[in-house]
Amino acid sequence: VQLQASGGGLVQAGDSLRLSCAASGRTLNSSVMGWFRQAPGKEREFLAAIRRSGGSTHYADSVKGRFTISRDNTKNTVYLLMNSLKPEDTAVYYCAADSGGTILSEVRNIRRYVYWGQGTLVTVSS
Repeated sequence: VQLQASGGGLVQAGDSLRLSCAASGRTLNSSVMGWFRQAPGKEREFLAAIRRSGGSTHYADSVKGRFTISRDNTKNTVYLLMNSLKPEDTAVYYCAADSGGTILSEVRNIRRYVYWGQGTLVTVSS
């Protein structure tokens, strides 16, 4: 599975931005795709996930209500719409996918994700 993230850039506080993650390869085995971010000097953190079966979505408390994950199965693409961006949202954003079999209680577990995109930088100025 190959993942290509795009859509990052420099925005001002309060702006919106939509990230895209195009998947290719053996994507049918993947049961969940997610978005993570890593700010300088911090660990990579879970943001949102969407399950292939049923399309249920899951969010970190820190972004719930501001970020929305969605997918377009016809394009094999997952999106992350980010609203009301804050300077503390500045980070490299990564999309990721599992290799299948992730149960509901594990969708936030970074260790379940084995395929990673290259990351896209989001910078939010104040």
